[in-house]
Amino acid sequence: MKNYLALTALILTRAFAADTNTETKIKMKDLPVAVQNAVAGQRGNATLKGLTREVEDGTTLYEAEFKVNGRGRDVSFDESGNLVSVEEEVALDSIPAAARDAIKSRAAEGKIKFVEKVTKGSVMYYEAQVKTGRADSEVKVNADGSPVQ
Repeated sequence: MKNYLALTALILTRAFAADTNTETKIKMKDLPVAVQNAVAGQRGNATLKGLTREVEDGTTLYEAEFKVNGRGRDVSFDESGNLVSVEEEVALDSIPAAARDAIKSRAAEGKIKFVEKVTKGSVMYYEAQVKTGRADSEVKVNADGSPVQ
């Protein structure tokens, strides 16, 4: 009986964890029609590299990964095709000096792999992927260099 209860608890724990944050690669035909239209509207002259469906804390989002002029651009939509967020790879030199200095300072001895301008609704910030030794981390700062809360 103990083994049955332990197994049941393990299954429920994994099911709950999977429900709170899962990402699955999908094809265009698997998207809701509204999201298909939204992806097509955002594509422009970009190359579509991939599509994913992500369930995070019970909310389903769809992300289209594009390449534009050699740079990454990820666009997320809700199930109705509404734009949720845009992550655009940018050159570190192109961002405001305060944000650039804060990223360099927080990256310390790590190597800045790339920087993205992230827009969620009316909120915009910069996110840098940093490699220190074998570990990857993120540094998120506002345009004024303050940490993203």
